Amino acid sequence: MNILVLNGSPAGRDSITLQTVHYLEACGLMDNMDILHVGQQIRSIEKDFHEAEQLLEKADLILFCYPVYTFIVPAQLHRFIELIKEKELDLSGKYAVQITTSKHFYDMTAHRFIEDNCLDLGLKYAGGLSADMEDLLTEKGQKEAREFWKYITWKIQQGIPDPVRPVIKEPVRYRASDNIVNEMNKQGTVAVVYDDDPDYPNVYLQSMISRFTASVNMAVTRINLRTFPFAGGCLGCFHCAVDGTCIYKDGFDDYLRTNINSADAIVYAFTIKDHSMGSRFKMYDDRQFCNGHRTVTMGKPMGYLIDGSPAEEENLRTIMESRAQVGGNFLAGIVDDASQPDKAIDRLAAAIEYAVRNHYEQPKNFYGTGGLKIFRDLIWQMQGLMKEDHRFYKEHGFYDDFPQKHKGRVAAMYLVSALMNSSAVKKKGAVNMTKGMLMPYRAVIEKARK
Repeated sequence: MNILVLNGSPAGRDSITLQTVHYLEACGLMDNMDILHVGQQIRSIEKDFHEAEQLLEKADLILFCYPVYTFIVPAQLHRFIELIKEKELDLSGKYAVQITTSKHFYDMTAHRFIEDNCLDLGLKYAGGLSADMEDLLTEKGQKEAREFWKYITWKIQQGIPDPVRPVIKEPVRYRASDNIVNEMNKQGTVAVVYDDDPDYPNVYLQSMISRFTASVNMAVTRINLRTFPFAGGCLGCFHCAVDGTCIYKDGFDDYLRTNINSADAIVYAFTIKDHSMGSRFKMYDDRQFCNGHRTVTMGKPMGYLIDGSPAEEENLRTIMESRAQVGGNFLAGIVDDASQPDKAIDRLAAAIEYAVRNHYEQPKNFYGTGGLKIFRDLIWQMQGLMKEDHRFYKEHGFYDDFPQKHKGRVAAMYLVSALMNSSAVKKKGAVNMTKGMLMPYRAVIEKARK
């Protein structure tokens, strides 16, 4: 079986993720293997796709190997997937798997992104291994990698059927039915960040942006990512960890902070492509690492204007909702080409105005709470390197419940357990236990009544 490893890491041969592949090879579990360093060589591959095409055609199994960057794959690998589709290569019938490393921060959305695109390309998706960056250094992690690959090999030998995917409906393309004119005094600022070809603009997307601009009672700055001179995607080099400056000299870090992070609210506008916002938006996301893991826009409301049907893209919607939750942003709305888009855009504008005016911050759900705790643990361990992140986390109270000591509560739970094991208490313990649990809540209610 001919295996093609698509190494999506910008680190190339020095990729930590790639070491799992080398380990499996050393164990005698992988042979006939080619490695294409798409993350490091994407610029040259864009200019000459011939070698990549030959390797793709030769392969029986395509292995996507990459570190998880901001909810999905690095921008460089994202761009490579776009190139495969642009070249209209026939990969149907070949198998595909993925191996990733991360701190398990939204690794499931990254895996789903690859799976969806594999199915687009007619590939037989066979599964994926999501590992912590340090798993391969442990016997447990090594065993998991071996067992995963043995299972994948067995699945391919057995010809396990492909999963069935739902049919994506063609969206109703949006055009503003009537533009409104807002003559009110503008209060506050909104940055509308979008990706569109300035020479051949998407009229549907531009109509949505125009409607929002006219509807919202705030000054709107339009920021087209297509016009910014990106020098490249994030290299994962940690050059910015010390002082927040990027190794690239294209000025993106200053541009981000001056033109986008400084706004009172942020709206992202894009056309759905390959189950995501597209590779340029992904590059924008990755390059925001110049802020480290600091949620610098915390408290700012945000929204989305989408040319497409996010309701048909469950994984993309999860990413959008999670992005807001982790960043501490109130998600004011997601507007697509569904029915009555004019009213939906007006509601989005009104919700953003309300949130800015009243400083509304939405309580976190699992997406935000779980994601933030993963980063909290990471920054605590890496505080010697990521000093600005560590300072930010301390200032904003992210460490207030960490480490998880709570000695008083732990002792109380031991006492409750001992009481519940008493036969005398058991007879009426359920009633007393419930009353005991309600006591602090009742105290809060009584205090509110005074």
